Amino acid sequence: MKEEKEIKVSTTDPQSGYMVRDGKPEGFFYLDHRTVDHKYNIITDVHVTAGNVHDSVPYIDRLHHQIEKFGFKDTIEAVALDAGYLTTPICKALHDINVFAVIGHRAFTPVKGLLAKWRFKYAPEQDMYVCPQKQELHYSTTDRNGYRMYKSNKEICKNCSILKECTRSKNHQKVITRHVWEESKEWVRQNRLSKSGKYLYRLRYQTIERSFADAKELHGLRYCRLRGRENVQEQALMTAAVQNIKKIALHLAKAS
Repeated sequence: MKEEKEIKVSTTDPQSGYMVRDGKPEGFFYLDHRTVDHKYNIITDVHVTAGNVHDSVPYIDRLHHQIEKFGFKDTIEAVALDAGYLTTPICKALHDINVFAVIGHRAFTPVKGLLAKWRFKYAPEQDMYVCPQKQELHYSTTDRNGYRMYKSNKEICKNCSILKECTRSKNHQKVITRHVWEESKEWVRQNRLSKSGKYLYRLRYQTIERSFADAKELHGLRYCRLRGRENVQEQALMTAAVQNIKKIALHLAKAS
């Protein structure tokens, strides 16, 4: 039996989406997903979705759209994204095209009372995990979502002194999952911790965050003026065009 999920639909604008996020107002909204360049803070892409669409969902399609439309394949050197974009498919897509990717850290809180996943060390040569008690977790199977499962020896685990801190499994077996594209995610983590990665991530506050702030405070993009996604897309595009015109005029004035 399939689990039914209740989805709220606006009676005045059904194409909007009900958004529930920490630190954000709750209600029916649209989201403006935009890309800006680092050098001049010019907006290179604007895409509007319903408010209940996660930020990471349209990213890969929009990235390829810019590469194909503007020929950015050989000019994109690096990208900086917030933690909402830290998904395995996005890491893999950026890794594949050799773009230096820096994505904000998302802290995962382990189940209260249980050991965090990072306490289990992955050994790539043997393709296995090693627990804090030096016991091995070997590969078992891969699920339909691309997660490889590594399982401990339950006969050894049942007599372990830290079993209660490790797993609550009834058969005393610990299971660790690792995505088939996990190497790309680890590559992104290393980028974030590097000197250039830290510098690049800090620039977000001067570029994309500033772009959104100006759109809301100076150009009326805090509220939708019309109903329907296409109309909101038009409003967002016009706002971005105005912002770009101002940016270009300022840079030309400085250059003259």
